[in-house]
Amino acid sequence: MTNYIVLLLRNIKSNPSITQRELSQTLHISLGSTNKYVKSALEQNYLTIQEDKYYLSEKGNAFLEQFRVKNAVIIAAGFGSRFVPLTFETPKGLLEVFGERMIERQIKQLHEVGITDITIVVGYLKEKFEYLIDTYQVKLLYNPEYATKNNLATLYHARHLLSNTYILSSDHWIKENIFHLYEPEAWYSSVYMKGETSEWCLDFDKKERITNVHIGGFDSYVMYGPVYFDQNFSKDFLPLLEEYYHRPGTENFYWEHVYIENIKKLPMSIYRQKDGIVYEFENLEELRKFDKKYQNHSENVALEKISEIFSVSESEITKISCLKSGMTNKSFLFYVKDMPYIFRFPGPGTEELINRVQEKACYDAIKHLHLADEILYFDSKTGYKISRFYPDSRNCDPRNLQDVEKCMELLRNFHHSGVSVTHQFCLREKITFYENLCILHNGIHFEDYIKTKKHMLELLDIIEALHPKQVLSHIDSVQSNFLMLSDNTIKLIDWEYSGMCDPLIDLAMFAIYSYYTEEELENLIKIYLKREPSKEEHIRIYSYVALSGFLWALWAEYKTALGEEFGEYTIYMYRYGKIYYKKAKNLL
Repeated sequence: MTNYIVLLLRNIKSNPSITQRELSQTLHISLGSTNKYVKSALEQNYLTIQEDKYYLSEKGNAFLEQFRVKNAVIIAAGFGSRFVPLTFETPKGLLEVFGERMIERQIKQLHEVGITDITIVVGYLKEKFEYLIDTYQVKLLYNPEYATKNNLATLYHARHLLSNTYILSSDHWIKENIFHLYEPEAWYSSVYMKGETSEWCLDFDKKERITNVHIGGFDSYVMYGPVYFDQNFSKDFLPLLEEYYHRPGTENFYWEHVYIENIKKLPMSIYRQKDGIVYEFENLEELRKFDKKYQNHSENVALEKISEIFSVSESEITKISCLKSGMTNKSFLFYVKDMPYIFRFPGPGTEELINRVQEKACYDAIKHLHLADEILYFDSKTGYKISRFYPDSRNCDPRNLQDVEKCMELLRNFHHSGVSVTHQFCLREKITFYENLCILHNGIHFEDYIKTKKHMLELLDIIEALHPKQVLSHIDSVQSNFLMLSDNTIKLIDWEYSGMCDPLIDLAMFAIYSYYTEEELENLIKIYLKREPSKEEHIRIYSYVALSGFLWALWAEYKTALGEEFGEYTIYMYRYGKIYYKKAKNLL
């Protein structure tokens, strides 16, 4: 009964002229039940009657106050991969629907009912949200794990805010305001989905209490939209949230996993929404159907460029999906007239690292060899690139001997092709360049860096004294850049770092990105050379393994300073530098 008393008082407080019939319709209960709750509120002195109108008494206001919503937390940390390419430039919560940003609409709706204590948990493109502080007096809370963990971690970082709290997602669009200043209990917004669905489906009892959640169902109410935690729910949920956060293997958990696995300890009701009130856009295609602006006038650079290059309308660019983001670039897959292509976006800070004019020169130089990805568009100013997508391809498996043999054959033939460009890939210059970038942005964090750098300079002196022959080399010849096609041919993609260099550097790059052991490296050398290496070749390859590992460790340090995270990669690369310095010196 308490819940209905709260709802009754909430409605009367906002509209003293409301009739019992109107209350009945608002509360979705019978007129008889409404009369019963009104009578109970009068008996408890929560209500007074003046001129045939109900008013909350002092006691009624005091009772209602314990159910006041304290604050709201809006989750806005994620990348929004299902909305690429829009989210390469704009966080998903800042996308507009009918000319209004989704997150702003929710903030305004919260303000309308008197909820002004709003915290936005940010991560990806966090700076884009800064203007909201001045415009709506919100607070921003940074989630440092947004790129590596799911929203369980996001809520964990906001755990100190949980009380009588709304939990919202920045990319929801809510047609009518469903928020209130007073809430009687914890609830999860839900809509009815007819037919088969892969959403998280709810079972609930006669009192609307959620009893079970299962992924996928048929003709079901599903989790959809905002959530409300009351004080009791927050108190019981918080220790479980902390426990799960620290439990190994929960990196990809949603906070809802905690709720579902402890549903009997965490009472929560279903809040059924009328059809068409709450929207969760699954992808750009759904957004296009909802707001026609996104069909042909998205104002997105990539879609406009594709439209121009292929002479099609934006609506004819279909099946857009995010491809795995590379360490240097971001890219997405799209279809035009049933043909698949890739659009490449340069990643953060890439303009400091890559000379796009030189990259294009390499693509032009090797075009007749037909060993690289097919380029349809290349802008040497922006780095935007459109290339053919090979749907039945796979990456080289560096532990598959046949794959390795084929890739080394391609490299060997390429190195002997006689193709050249006018620029070099100079390891000494690159190391100095990356070192300066690191110092400028966030310093270098290896304790023995000065000693290790001295060793690298020794190796550079040794190699330069040998005067190895310079040929056009790929430089980034890692296993993921070799595409094994269904017709048994191979493509070598991503020529950003290519330039004139000692061709043996390509073996070193392949080895360190495959995390090869010394035994595996030795086998790779024999496969490429088709013989035993000379002592000089051995020294050069070991030196390149060391120098390349050192170089990419610096590169990763710089990218980390820009907000990207590479886990153990940086340490692995630095270790190659130190270990193979000793091996090269031993050979001498």
